[in-house]
Amino acid sequence: MIFALACNQNSGKTTLFNALTGANQHVGNFPGVTVEQKVGVIRDTDHQIVDLPGIYSIRPYTQEEIITRDFLLKERPDAIINIVDATNIERNLYLTLQLLTLRVPMVIALNMMDELRGNGGSVDVQKMTKALGVPVVPISAIKKQGISELVDTLLETAKEKRLPAVMDFCPDGPVHRCIHAVSHIIEDHANRVNISRRFCAMKLIEGEQEFCDLLQLSQNEVELIEHSVIEMEYERGLDRNATLADMRYNFVENVCRECVTKAKESKEHQRSVRIDKVLTNRYLAIPVFVAIMGLVFFLTFNVFGAWLSDLLAYAIDGLTMLADDLLSRYGINPVVHSLIIDGIFSGVGSVLSFLPLIVVLFFFLSLLEDSGYMARVAFVMDKLLRKIGLSGRSFVPMLIGFGCSVPGIMATRTLSSNRDRKMTILLTPYMSCSAKIPIYSVFAAAFFPGRELPVMIALYFGGMAVGVVIALIMKKTAFQGNPVPFVMELPNYRLPSARSVVLLMWEKAKDFLQRAFTVIFVATVLIWFLQTFDPRLNVVTDSSDSILAALGRLIAPVFAPLGFGDWRMVTALVSGFTAKEAVVGTFGVILGVGTDNLTSALPSLFTTPSACSFLAFCLLYTPCAAAVAAIRRELNSGWKALGVVILQCVVAWIVAFAVYRVGVLL
Repeated sequence: MIFALACNQNSGKTTLFNALTGANQHVGNFPGVTVEQKVGVIRDTDHQIVDLPGIYSIRPYTQEEIITRDFLLKERPDAIINIVDATNIERNLYLTLQLLTLRVPMVIALNMMDELRGNGGSVDVQKMTKALGVPVVPISAIKKQGISELVDTLLETAKEKRLPAVMDFCPDGPVHRCIHAVSHIIEDHANRVNISRRFCAMKLIEGEQEFCDLLQLSQNEVELIEHSVIEMEYERGLDRNATLADMRYNFVENVCRECVTKAKESKEHQRSVRIDKVLTNRYLAIPVFVAIMGLVFFLTFNVFGAWLSDLLAYAIDGLTMLADDLLSRYGINPVVHSLIIDGIFSGVGSVLSFLPLIVVLFFFLSLLEDSGYMARVAFVMDKLLRKIGLSGRSFVPMLIGFGCSVPGIMATRTLSSNRDRKMTILLTPYMSCSAKIPIYSVFAAAFFPGRELPVMIALYFGGMAVGVVIALIMKKTAFQGNPVPFVMELPNYRLPSARSVVLLMWEKAKDFLQRAFTVIFVATVLIWFLQTFDPRLNVVTDSSDSILAALGRLIAPVFAPLGFGDWRMVTALVSGFTAKEAVVGTFGVILGVGTDNLTSALPSLFTTPSACSFLAFCLLYTPCAAAVAAIRRELNSGWKALGVVILQCVVAWIVAFAVYRVGVLL
């Protein structure tokens, strides 16, 4: 059987998914972590469970709502697990009422019961089960309490195909008449498409044209429905959406009045309010955010990360020397010897040494995310982002983009406005992803020794500044209009979970290692091959006679005005299209040096102005192939993705040109 997890955002859905399946999905303390469905198998069974994106209602406002709605309607799961946050029951039950009208077997998992009880609250589970017509099981997903009872109830409900009791949420009067009239009109159409007639009736009353087309209603039926809706609006004095919302909330309030003893304000919430007086203060919020990020960069690039990176670099260089010595003693073919030492060790090894920097950076970022601070940052940034045509909710995808552009681009599905979503997709690649850290670290150490931290901060904030300029231009041209209102639930501050922090660090380390030994490995071997042989496949004594040099010289004139017209520099940039880390690996192969010697070898290629120009170009030019594929998928257009690539390359060229000219003058 197939089960679906459906609930509001930040209700513990992914935590429950992990508890049920033993999976290690990332859990975050801000809304919108899950942006696509994930599938797992419930432990000790062969039944599948699907983790759907969190939503507040079944309305096609955002991509995540569409994903959830389409799965529930088209895939027809055997049962739904509706997770309800016990500390916020009234808001959560609004979605529950919509799910009940689907007429699919359902179990309510009343999550965070430990928090509710700890603050003096309680729920009469039997009364709530009777009031809602579906089983209600109290659980604590994070403490794994009540999970076995939930699974037993779920399997029993699904096997017996126990549908929710027929519930009439509407009171007698105009709303009742309208819903039942529309239900009768469309009954045969709803049966034909195998969707609950009451669910279809609600969608038609709310004015969703998609359901009118799906049910293939005649013009006469459409007019009859519209007359019923107009009559309801006239008698109630509210528009159709407000009328249905009022009906649902009245029912929810009655259920809560009978079944729920409200908790007193929690200590966590009181603490969060006190902390927010500083962290979201209108004058202190942004300086505090800048100070926190500055501290994160300092600890990463000047303290822990730098020390660990140097340690790993020494280890890799030692291993390279050992391998070189063993191969020389063995008397292996010189070409194979060059491939292993100059290709694989110099290329992949020079990238691997930066793994500690990335792991340490994400250790600190995961602490901020898991504590609940990142949600506050989105709230604080709303006022600034509105000036460039976006809402604060767009800051979350862009913030994720600092880790990797791919999940950042996918996270735009949480945005309800198509305009905001497209605009955020175009801006996210300007946020400097973690794959560029090796480039920044090598060049900063080579040309600005002792001043690496200011260089790093300048690059990160420089990318943001260029993104702001691009956004202002788009706001005045292709994306005119206003951003949608900003609505985001601010979770309570909490101590970061050690498991969640370690999991995120492991995910980033694993992703980095996979890229190092797949994409970057292939790229460095290819670069070695092109640099070692001439067009007639003879081994060259001078790399300037190689295939790589010939190809590099073809496009080098484009970059000459930027200060790096040498074929070796251009080749490194081109390799960055596969993965940004490959830029450093390519320099390692071309210069034939190990990790520790790369910083001392680069000044033979670059001057300080040209190095600054190169850094600016690397900061802004097109993201890696995986990110371009994500843009293509989200925009549903190869041409638009190509346009993004061209736009970023043009922007990068212009900014790098300006940086180089200013650098030369100075």
